[in-house]
Amino acid sequence: MKDDSPFFTQVDISAGLPTAGRPAATAELTETNVLLRELLVVSQRQNELLTEILGQVSLQHRQRAAELKAWKESNPQLAKSCRKAAESLARVHTDFLSTIALEAAENAEDFSDSEYALGEFIDRYGPRLAHFNGVLQLFAQLGSPLPQPSGQASEG
Repeated sequence: MKDDSPFFTQVDISAGLPTAGRPAATAELTETNVLLRELLVVSQRQNELLTEILGQVSLQHRQRAAELKAWKESNPQLAKSCRKAAESLARVHTDFLSTIALEAAENAEDFSDSEYALGEFIDRYGPRLAHFNGVLQLFAQLGSPLPQPSGQASEG
């Protein structure tokens, strides 16, 4: 059985308009160009929206940072106390997490077998850990040092 089909074919990849014998190809090119233009318009609109969102988030962040800075400047001793409290509580937090992790590791099999044991563990440590994290985060944020202007950072 002899196969006379060629191993290679010729494909026209030119950007010009196809010959008169191929009107379907012209329609496909036109449709592709329209779709590409629509994609470009959608991408440009997405970029505009992302720019607006970034501006809003950035504005909110700057406002919050300015409020925090004003609070710290008007309450320097309290800010210093918050920093010390955050440092102290961070050590307590580490110990607390170590205790919880050890108990979780020792009772992991019980937690898998018993929903009650898992519930007891979560009830015992979950609320305390959540509140502890919140207090620690508040102290850390209120006690964080004020950002130094770039000119003052190199002096000193």
